Amino acid sequence: MDRNARIYVAGHRGLVGSAILRKLREAGFRNILARDRRELDLTDQAAVTRFFAEARPEYVFLAAARVGGIRANSSFPADFIRDNLLIQTHVIDASRRFGTAKLLFLGSSCIYPRLAPQPIREEYLLSGPLEPTNEWYAVAKIAGIKMVQSFRRQYGFRGICLMPTNLYGPGDNFDPEGSHVIPALIRRFHEAKMAGAREVVVWGSGTPRREFLYVDDLADACILLMKIYDGEEIVNVGSGEEVAIAELAEAVRKTVGFEGNIRFDLSRPDGTPRKLLDSSRIRSLGWKPAIRLAEGLKSTYEWFLSQVAAK
Repeated sequence: MDRNARIYVAGHRGLVGSAILRKLREAGFRNILARDRRELDLTDQAAVTRFFAEARPEYVFLAAARVGGIRANSSFPADFIRDNLLIQTHVIDASRRFGTAKLLFLGSSCIYPRLAPQPIREEYLLSGPLEPTNEWYAVAKIAGIKMVQSFRRQYGFRGICLMPTNLYGPGDNFDPEGSHVIPALIRRFHEAKMAGAREVVVWGSGTPRREFLYVDDLADACILLMKIYDGEEIVNVGSGEEVAIAELAEAVRKTVGFEGNIRFDLSRPDGTPRKLLDSSRIRSLGWKPAIRLAEGLKSTYEWFLSQVAAK
């Protein structure tokens, strides 16, 4: 990518998009196109077409999506499949029609089967049933992958697909109704600390194991792939380390400084028992994560204190 190339970061206010924006600016890219939801509704095809016709972005990072944890996915399945299908269809199609040189589509590790062999390799896609608690989101993301791949085959469109593991970091969503596990735990422990509570309740048994990646590490991976990768095969991006939810809850408790107990609510769903990505493909391209979990939790909590709790 030339330093003066027109680069559109779709979803630049979200967790991933904001990290990509930061990293691009740090690397000296200045001609960055960014529109928030009020300026450009990506579910509106006519609006997306007008934007691409006028701006003509040369590179597109498609990080815009409706995202959420188990509660949000279970409560709003129609919203998750509809909005994500619309967003990615409009942006991918407009990129192809208006001459974008290259597009990076961000998927999710939830695209893989619930009981996929561990660690999960890219070729396990569509090899078994999905996790029921987020299948609506997963189906939409799988459709996005197949759309990018089909556009490459039929039109020669240079689209690539990156599948990150569970993400966290500055810019995350801390809304109790829609957040993922790390921001949800940070907020819950912080509010319990402020209220002087004796315990914090965590959903599920605490036994499922998850892999987490600091979002700035993902942003580095996105920019690297945009520069050097041009294949149809999807690319996993993960930290290579996994932790039980019970261990994660204890790590967040210590980070926040909550001195009470943790109680697990066994009536709540656990989700997929284990999810660890095989990231050997991107590691062979020269990428590796730089931020360990303890350091990432500290930075995320500091951002929460300054941007969320202070309001």
